[in-house]
Amino acid sequence: MIKFKLHKLFFTIFFYFFVIALTAQYHEVGAFIGASNYIGDIGTDKYINPNSPALGLTYKWNATDRYSLRAGFTFTKLVENEYRNNDLNRFRRSYKLDNSIQEAMVGIEINFFAFNLHDETLSFTPYIFYGVSYFRYNQFYLTPNGSNTPATYNNYGTDENIAFPLIFGFKINPNPIFVLAFEMGARYTLTDNLDGSNPGNEFEDIQEYKFGNITNNDWYIFTGLTISFTFGDLPCYCKE
Repeated sequence: MIKFKLHKLFFTIFFYFFVIALTAQYHEVGAFIGASNYIGDIGTDKYINPNSPALGLTYKWNATDRYSLRAGFTFTKLVENEYRNNDLNRFRRSYKLDNSIQEAMVGIEINFFAFNLHDETLSFTPYIFYGVSYFRYNQFYLTPNGSNTPATYNNYGTDENIAFPLIFGFKINPNPIFVLAFEMGARYTLTDNLDGSNPGNEFEDIQEYKFGNITNNDWYIFTGLTISFTFGDLPCYCKE
Protein backbone atom coordinates (compact mmCIF):
# COMPACT_ATOMS: atom_id res chain seq x y z
CA MET A 1 0.00 0.00 0.00
CA ILE A 2 2.84 2.42 0.87
CA LYS A 3 4.63 1.61 -2.41
CA PHE A 4 1.41 2.22 -4.36
CA LYS A 5 0.97 5.63 -2.72
CA LEU A 6 4.59 6.56 -3.51
CA HIS A 7 4.13 5.62 -7.18
CA LYS A 8 0.89 7.62 -7.32
CA LEU A 9 2.65 10.64 -5.79
CA PHE A 10 5.51 10.39 -8.31
CA PHE A 11 3.23 10.33 -11.34
CA THR A 12 1.14 13.19 -9.91
CA ILE A 13 4.27 15.35 -9.62
CA PHE A 14 5.45 14.31 -13.09
CA PHE A 15 2.06 15.18 -14.62
CA TYR A 16 2.09 18.55 -12.84
CA PHE A 17 5.49 19.40 -14.33
CA PHE A 18 4.30 18.29 -17.77
CA VAL A 19 1.28 20.59 -17.63
CA ILE A 20 3.50 23.50 -16.60
CA ALA A 21 5.84 22.72 -19.48
CA LEU A 22 3.02 23.08 -21.99
CA THR A 23 2.77 26.77 -21.13
CA ALA A 24 6.48 27.31 -20.46
CA GLN A 25 8.35 30.12 -22.14
CA TYR A 26 11.88 28.78 -22.32
CA HIS A 27 12.90 25.14 -22.52
CA GLU A 28 16.05 23.05 -22.51
CA VAL A 29 16.22 19.55 -23.95
CA GLY A 30 19.44 17.59 -23.87
CA ALA A 31 21.40 14.46 -23.11
CA PHE A 32 23.38 13.13 -20.18
CA ILE A 33 26.54 11.12 -20.91
CA GLY A 34 28.52 9.68 -18.03
CA ALA A 35 29.03 6.72 -15.74
CA SER A 36 27.52 5.18 -12.62
CA ASN A 37 28.55 3.34 -9.52
CA TYR A 38 26.74 1.81 -6.59
CA ILE A 39 27.27 1.99 -2.80
CA GLY A 40 26.18 -1.00 -0.77
CA ASP A 41 27.22 -4.40 0.58
CA ILE A 42 29.29 -5.59 -2.40
CA GLY A 43 32.47 -4.24 -3.87
CA THR A 44 34.78 -1.37 -3.08
CA ASP A 45 34.52 1.04 -0.18
CA LYS A 46 34.89 4.04 -2.53
CA TYR A 47 31.87 6.33 -2.68
CA ILE A 48 32.71 7.91 -6.04
CA ASN A 49 33.92 5.25 -8.45
CA PRO A 50 32.21 5.64 -11.88
CA ASN A 51 32.76 2.32 -13.65
CA SER A 52 29.77 1.67 -15.92
CA PRO A 53 28.35 3.79 -18.80
CA ALA A 54 25.18 5.80 -18.16
CA LEU A 55 23.00 7.63 -20.70
CA GLY A 56 19.99 9.83 -20.25
CA LEU A 57 17.67 12.56 -21.51
CA THR A 58 16.93 15.80 -19.66
CA TYR A 59 14.27 18.49 -19.88
CA LYS A 60 14.20 21.85 -18.04
CA TRP A 61 11.74 24.68 -17.79
CA ASN A 62 13.62 27.83 -16.78
CA ALA A 63 11.14 29.63 -14.58
CA THR A 64 13.63 32.34 -13.55
CA ASP A 65 17.38 32.91 -13.76
CA ARG A 66 17.64 31.25 -10.32
CA TYR A 67 15.65 28.05 -10.59
CA SER A 68 14.35 25.52 -13.11
CA LEU A 69 11.92 22.63 -13.02
CA ARG A 70 13.72 19.55 -14.33
CA ALA A 71 12.76 16.06 -15.45
CA GLY A 72 14.78 13.25 -16.97
CA PHE A 73 15.25 9.59 -17.85
CA THR A 74 18.52 7.75 -17.22
CA PHE A 75 19.66 4.22 -18.03
CA THR A 76 22.66 2.34 -16.68
CA LYS A 77 23.92 -1.01 -15.42
CA LEU A 78 25.35 -1.11 -11.91
CA VAL A 79 28.51 -3.22 -12.04
CA GLU A 80 30.78 -4.16 -9.14
CA ASN A 81 33.14 -6.90 -8.01
CA GLU A 82 35.29 -7.54 -4.96
CA TYR A 83 38.54 -8.64 -6.56
CA ARG A 84 40.09 -5.17 -6.14
CA ASN A 85 39.19 -4.28 -2.57
CA ASN A 86 40.92 -3.00 0.56
CA ASP A 87 38.56 -5.07 2.70
CA LEU A 88 40.17 -8.51 2.98
CA ASN A 89 36.90 -10.22 3.93
CA ARG A 90 35.17 -8.90 0.80
CA PHE A 91 38.16 -9.81 -1.34
CA ARG A 92 38.00 -13.43 -0.13
CA ARG A 93 34.25 -13.53 -0.69
CA SER A 94 34.58 -12.14 -4.25
CA TYR A 95 30.89 -11.40 -4.89
CA LYS A 96 29.82 -9.62 -8.09
CA LEU A 97 27.01 -7.23 -8.97
CA ASP A 98 25.32 -6.70 -12.35
CA ASN A 99 21.98 -4.90 -12.14
CA SER A 100 20.18 -2.76 -14.75
CA ILE A 101 18.59 0.53 -13.69
CA GLN A 102 15.96 2.56 -15.57
CA GLU A 103 15.18 5.83 -13.79
CA ALA A 104 12.66 8.64 -14.25
CA MET A 105 13.25 11.78 -12.20
CA VAL A 106 11.57 15.13 -11.47
CA GLY A 107 12.55 18.00 -9.19
CA ILE A 108 13.86 21.54 -8.88
CA GLU A 109 17.28 22.86 -9.92
CA ILE A 110 18.57 25.93 -8.08
CA ASN A 111 21.38 28.12 -9.40
CA PHE A 112 23.87 29.64 -6.96
CA PHE A 113 24.29 32.68 -9.25
CA ALA A 114 21.90 34.34 -11.67
CA PHE A 115 22.02 32.35 -14.93
CA ASN A 116 20.45 34.59 -17.53
CA LEU A 117 19.99 32.89 -20.88
CA HIS A 118 19.47 36.28 -22.54
CA ASP A 119 23.20 36.98 -22.28
CA GLU A 120 25.17 36.79 -25.52
CA THR A 121 28.41 36.36 -23.55
CA LEU A 122 29.49 33.28 -21.63
CA SER A 123 27.95 32.90 -18.17
CA PHE A 124 28.30 30.19 -15.53
CA THR A 125 27.02 29.02 -12.15
CA PRO A 126 27.20 26.11 -9.72
CA TYR A 127 23.81 24.51 -9.05
CA ILE A 128 22.05 22.01 -6.85
CA PHE A 129 19.12 19.72 -7.68
CA TYR A 130 16.75 17.84 -5.38
CA GLY A 131 13.75 15.76 -6.32
CA VAL A 132 12.27 12.29 -6.46
CA SER A 133 13.02 9.32 -8.75
CA TYR A 134 11.09 6.25 -9.77
CA PHE A 135 13.27 3.38 -10.99
CA ARG A 136 13.16 -0.26 -12.05
CA TYR A 137 15.82 -2.82 -11.18
CA ASN A 138 16.39 -6.58 -11.09
CA GLN A 139 15.55 -8.54 -7.96
CA PHE A 140 17.95 -11.36 -7.10
CA TYR A 141 19.73 -13.22 -4.31
CA LEU A 142 23.16 -14.84 -4.07
CA THR A 143 23.97 -18.37 -2.92
CA PRO A 144 27.62 -19.04 -1.96
CA ASN A 145 29.14 -22.13 -3.60
CA GLY A 146 32.13 -22.68 -1.34
CA SER A 147 35.72 -21.47 -1.23
CA ASN A 148 37.15 -19.94 -4.45
CA THR A 149 33.88 -20.56 -6.32
CA PRO A 150 31.74 -17.59 -7.49
CA ALA A 151 28.35 -17.26 -5.85
CA THR A 152 25.30 -18.17 -7.94
CA TYR A 153 23.20 -15.27 -9.21
CA ASN A 154 19.47 -16.08 -8.79
CA ASN A 155 17.18 -13.62 -10.57
CA TYR A 156 13.50 -13.67 -9.58
CA GLY A 157 12.10 -10.76 -11.59
CA THR A 158 12.04 -6.96 -11.52
CA ASP A 159 10.75 -4.46 -9.02
CA GLU A 160 9.93 -0.75 -8.87
CA ASN A 161 11.13 1.63 -6.21
CA ILE A 162 11.57 5.23 -5.14
CA ALA A 163 14.84 7.13 -4.69
CA PHE A 164 15.71 10.67 -3.64
CA PRO A 165 18.37 12.29 -5.87
CA LEU A 166 20.70 15.07 -4.76
CA ILE A 167 22.82 16.53 -7.58
CA PHE A 168 25.64 19.06 -7.51
CA GLY A 169 26.86 20.57 -10.77
CA PHE A 170 28.51 23.40 -12.63
CA LYS A 171 27.15 24.77 -15.93
CA ILE A 172 28.03 27.33 -18.57
CA ASN A 173 26.19 28.75 -21.58
CA PRO A 174 28.66 29.86 -24.28
CA ASN A 175 25.69 31.45 -26.05
CA PRO A 176 21.88 31.41 -25.72
CA ILE A 177 21.59 28.32 -27.93
CA PHE A 178 23.05 25.61 -25.70
CA VAL A 179 24.22 24.88 -22.14
CA LEU A 180 27.06 22.59 -20.99
CA ALA A 181 27.23 21.13 -17.47
CA PHE A 182 29.25 18.73 -15.36
CA GLU A 183 27.41 17.11 -12.48
CA MET A 184 27.52 14.37 -9.87
CA GLY A 185 24.34 13.05 -8.31
CA ALA A 186 23.67 10.58 -5.50
CA ARG A 187 20.43 8.61 -5.24
CA TYR A 188 19.32 7.33 -1.85
CA THR A 189 16.99 4.41 -2.55
CA LEU A 190 14.21 2.83 -0.52
CA THR A 191 15.57 -0.67 -1.14
CA ASP A 192 18.46 -2.71 0.26
CA ASN A 193 18.47 -5.27 -2.53
CA LEU A 194 20.22 -3.65 -5.49
CA ASP A 195 23.05 -6.07 -4.67
CA GLY A 196 21.05 -9.15 -3.67
CA SER A 197 21.99 -8.74 0.00
CA ASN A 198 18.44 -8.46 1.37
CA PRO A 199 15.93 -10.21 -0.94
CA GLY A 200 12.23 -9.73 -0.35
CA ASN A 201 8.99 -11.44 -1.32
CA GLU A 202 9.10 -15.18 -0.57
CA PHE A 203 12.81 -14.95 0.30
CA GLU A 204 12.39 -12.27 2.94
CA ASP A 205 12.60 -14.62 5.94
CA ILE A 206 15.45 -16.81 4.65
CA GLN A 207 18.39 -15.54 6.68
CA GLU A 208 21.09 -17.48 4.79
CA TYR A 209 20.34 -15.32 1.71
CA LYS A 210 21.07 -12.11 3.63
CA PHE A 211 24.48 -10.55 4.20
CA GLY A 212 26.11 -7.23 4.99
CA ASN A 213 24.36 -4.43 6.85
CA ILE A 214 20.68 -5.07 6.19
CA THR A 215 19.66 -1.97 8.16
CA ASN A 216 21.15 0.42 5.55
CA ASN A 217 19.60 0.98 2.14
CA ASP A 218 21.63 1.09 -1.09
CA TRP A 219 22.76 4.14 -3.05
CA TYR A 220 23.80 4.72 -6.64
CA ILE A 221 25.75 7.61 -8.15
CA PHE A 222 25.74 9.26 -11.59
CA THR A 223 28.73 11.34 -12.73
CA GLY A 224 28.98 12.96 -16.14
CA LEU A 225 28.24 15.72 -18.63
CA THR A 226 25.02 17.19 -19.95
CA ILE A 227 24.56 19.21 -23.12
CA SER A 228 21.18 20.83 -23.68
CA PHE A 229 19.75 23.00 -26.42
CA THR A 230 17.39 25.87 -25.69
CA PHE A 231 14.20 26.75 -27.51
CA GLY A 232 10.98 28.71 -27.01
CA ASP A 233 10.30 32.35 -26.22
CA LEU A 234 12.80 33.96 -23.89
CA PRO A 235 11.28 34.62 -20.42
CA CYS A 236 11.55 38.08 -18.96
CA TYR A 237 13.63 38.04 -15.81
CA CYS A 238 13.43 41.82 -15.41
CA LYS A 239 11.84 43.35 -12.33
CA GLU A 240 9.02 45.76 -12.90
